[in-house]
Amino acid sequence: MTGIGRRKPGKTGISPRQALLDKERGGYLKKWTGRLPAALVYPNTYQVGMSSLGFQLVYSLLNEEEAVVCERFFLPSPGKPLRSIESDRPLNHFSLVFISISFEHDYRHLVEMLLAAGIEPWAEKRNPAISADSPLLVCGGVVAFMNPEPIAPFVDLFVVGEAEPVLPQLMRAIVAGLSGSGSRRDLLWSINRDLPGCYAPMLYPPRYDERGQFAGYDHPAGLPPRITKTSLSSCAVAGHSQLLTPEAEFADLYLTELGRGCSRGCRFCTAGFVYRPPRLWDMAAVIKGLEARDASVSRIGLLGMEMADPDGLDRIADHIGLNGCALSFSSLRADRISQPLLELLGKSGLKSVAIAPDGSSERLRRVINKNISEDDLLQAAVKLVAAGLFKLKLYLMIGLPTETDADLREFLLLVARIKEAIDPIGRARGRLCEIRISVNCFAPKPWTPFQYHPFGMSAALPPGAHGDLLQVVAELRRRQELLRSGITGLANVHLTHDRPEQVLFQALLAKGDRRLAAVLLDMVAHRLPWKKAMARQQLDVERFVICGHDENSVFPWDILDHGISRGYLWQEYQRAFAEKTTVPCDTAVCRRCGVCHGN
Repeated sequence: MTGIGRRKPGKTGISPRQALLDKERGGYLKKWTGRLPAALVYPNTYQVGMSSLGFQLVYSLLNEEEAVVCERFFLPSPGKPLRSIESDRPLNHFSLVFISISFEHDYRHLVEMLLAAGIEPWAEKRNPAISADSPLLVCGGVVAFMNPEPIAPFVDLFVVGEAEPVLPQLMRAIVAGLSGSGSRRDLLWSINRDLPGCYAPMLYPPRYDERGQFAGYDHPAGLPPRITKTSLSSCAVAGHSQLLTPEAEFADLYLTELGRGCSRGCRFCTAGFVYRPPRLWDMAAVIKGLEARDASVSRIGLLGMEMADPDGLDRIADHIGLNGCALSFSSLRADRISQPLLELLGKSGLKSVAIAPDGSSERLRRVINKNISEDDLLQAAVKLVAAGLFKLKLYLMIGLPTETDADLREFLLLVARIKEAIDPIGRARGRLCEIRISVNCFAPKPWTPFQYHPFGMSAALPPGAHGDLLQVVAELRRRQELLRSGITGLANVHLTHDRPEQVLFQALLAKGDRRLAAVLLDMVAHRLPWKKAMARQQLDVERFVICGHDENSVFPWDILDHGISRGYLWQEYQRAFAEKTTVPCDTAVCRRCGVCHGN
């Protein structure tokens, strides 16, 4: 292919943009002549976006297309212009704009970037003819197959699911459509009809009942009633980092996938459901992914360690160790810590690791289907500290269904037991291990059994009933304070927590419908706090996040089809209240949820 090359690091340039480019390894250089310009937007900072493996994979896939030149855009610093990293062009020079969104809090940033670029935010108001002044907006990322509806009015087309199986076909369809005489709507119609995982929301108007409750979608004849996600079934080379830079949030960290999804089925975790079936890549593919790294890169991060089998982890640990690399990761599952992994941790010089109890008691971990015992957590802490760890992080959620103060006090006793067990190890080496507890309010997410549960409340509510917003927030604050006061007097134990109001907004975006688009636009255009923007649009927060649901409730994300039977999620929700655990997925024989070959 002509005019294409992988960018190599060079001398530091004059401009901040050039300075970033000169530090990168693996970027693309492509000429614009005769090619379709495609912008790839990550609505957060360069540091955050460049740490997203999904964003990097899409960047590589797009630039592998001969007919396309793809350049990256990130949220600029205040007062700085919105320009592409590669050629310093403005966003309104691109007739095709791809958007990658991983988190709901980036919705507002997307609106900011569209307005800064002078792009009409409402998809239906853009010109019928696609051009640089009125581009085609295509959105992917995990939020596109969780609940894309809060930003659906801004987006022409969502890619629902994983990009690899459909992106090459989609690009051919777009290139052909842009060269023809059809309108924007005509192109979206044919793509929505013909390609799996492609969802044009303007073709599916929503319905609301007399109380203003969401009631479903209309769809024209000839279009599928629901959008089936796309999934990558296997790969010869595991997904791995395409670009490396010291300026990323995870500086010069080479990421490699062990698989996608998770077989554990924790009832709070969206990834365990929207990525079904869980897929563990063949170890040969993982090794090939590791071998694709630049020899100068020595830090390796593994994604998907939650469901990797011990033998596979040991083999990977041996490969990393033999190649003189260091292993880095954010968290470990407490019951998957083997001796080869510990030895590699010691050689890697890693000083900080997190383990996630998530639920504060044995009982709550049965409720959420975490299936990790207190002994697992205690033994993991001892092994990690003995391997040279100086900082142990514990992730905890509060506001889970059925949670009581007794559960929280049990967690405080666990912290005391961990400290009692690891302090002698620290004294023997001359430095005590620090324990950092991160307490996060639980936000119910789509496509999980807890999608039926009201935010911040222990008990379920009857269908249509609303909780009290002020009481819910006050109760979460009280539980945070209970935990904070419980560690008083424990040396080298620190606790941080989020703000319930911020998590409430996250829950609103996670479970909301298209009416929230106007709220997001008001927040940016009129600089309104989200509660005032909700009031301006005459929308009640309680109706979206602090209300009761049953098995017949209709949700905005029902337009998507993950293959999970509706009854399964409700049954899992009921099993949570019964404190019954569900065994991990075995895709060879399991037929429970409906994803693998029916119920």
